[in-house]
Amino acid sequence: MSAITSPAPPRQRLGLSLFVLAAAQLVIALDFNIVYVALPSIQNGLGYSDQDLQWVVSAYVVATGGFLLLGGRATDLLGRRRMFVLAAALYAGSSLIGGVTDAAWLLIAVRAVQGLGGSLLFPATLSLINTIYEEGPRRNKALAVWGAAGAGGLCFGSLLGGVLVEWFGWPSVFVVNVPLAAAIAVGGWLLFPADPPLARDRGFDAWGALTATAGITLLVFVLVRGPEVGWTSRATLLCALSSLLLLVAFAAIEARTRDPLTPGRLFAHRSLVLAMGLAAAFNATFASIPYFLTRYLQVVHGYSALETGLAFLLPAVMVAAGTQLGERAIAAYGVRPTLLGGLLCGAVGAAALAVAFSDSGAYGPLVPGLTLLSLGQGAAWTALWIVAASGVAPGDQGIASGLSSTTLQVGGAVGLALLVAVANTRSDGLSGAALRAGLIDGVQLVGYLIAAGIGAAALALFALRRAVSR
Repeated sequence: MSAITSPAPPRQRLGLSLFVLAAAQLVIALDFNIVYVALPSIQNGLGYSDQDLQWVVSAYVVATGGFLLLGGRATDLLGRRRMFVLAAALYAGSSLIGGVTDAAWLLIAVRAVQGLGGSLLFPATLSLINTIYEEGPRRNKALAVWGAAGAGGLCFGSLLGGVLVEWFGWPSVFVVNVPLAAAIAVGGWLLFPADPPLARDRGFDAWGALTATAGITLLVFVLVRGPEVGWTSRATLLCALSSLLLLVAFAAIEARTRDPLTPGRLFAHRSLVLAMGLAAAFNATFASIPYFLTRYLQVVHGYSALETGLAFLLPAVMVAAGTQLGERAIAAYGVRPTLLGGLLCGAVGAAALAVAFSDSGAYGPLVPGLTLLSLGQGAAWTALWIVAASGVAPGDQGIASGLSSTTLQVGGAVGLALLVAVANTRSDGLSGAALRAGLIDGVQLVGYLIAAGIGAAALALFALRRAVSR
């Protein structure tokens, strides 16, 4: 099969097409984050143990991270519109089942299928943006709108989840996805350029896809499971060894196959390689904040699900504003200064947020840190994906998006696992007032580590300035 290059749609449809693409990213972000504030209700409703409850989140993360690379290449070879519609349909169907099930095991399976949908929808959406809109101001604007929907959705997910759980119960956080996903599936089929017939002159790298997917899935599984069962446990070591062997086999297969899953020419794009590293750092730092902020508000200070959701309204608005400011800054100053500025703003915001974590639980002291952190997050997010797409041929946009989003997910899994382990060292074995103080110390330490991580990413970008030419 040959890589698919779709013609641009008529100019008058670009606005509506962008609305559908942004809505798809909103669904991905909501699906990841909306369940956090519903976890206590889900546990009470379905009887999960404390150990098993985390798989309501982890099943989504593992499936998404493991299949992104395959989803990216499938987008290039099988058609962007086809994969977009298929992924949205997976979201809609699995969400419906999640909203009506009363079986604990089935809900975890639903989350895995939603993760699979995300691994197909994310690269399909990015690839459509990067081929519908020509490189330059129009693509930058489209990525800013897409980024506002996605990055803002991570925060709005907590707000929406709190409202839905408070008023309708935990099944509503799944049911809400059904009409949204169905609508974007229909919109994608009607608005996006039709995919050409599948060509027969190239094969699909089945063995490469199998080894990469299995290897990455096991790697993410180890990173998610390791802090809980122990890094030196037999299960963790066995999965880690299996992941290593599969990824080595993948590298060997890619070196010999005629139609590799990840063409080697992509790694000649310095901007793509840099974007992959920055994506990992971004998700390990910025994307970990909602988890610890939720714990700080709910576990330490007793906020309700609705109150916690409302607390995320400010960062949601600031992230959306940051994406738009980032798009304007890119037009005025270029991609690299904007990305660097976003990272530095985020680092200062994370440090200020760490200082504001206290025993009082007042929201006001958190506002300056949340504002700076969220503005930096929005600006950096927009610039990051512009860097990732720059100079990549249309027929490789899917796999380029898959590579960047795979490192995004793996980085997030690594970062959250390490930060959770560090935070827990401050509260392990404590109870009562000492436990509460330890939890506050833990989130403070995490805030400083996140600030240091974002600062290190900014330093790396400055040192490797030749990788980004504008």
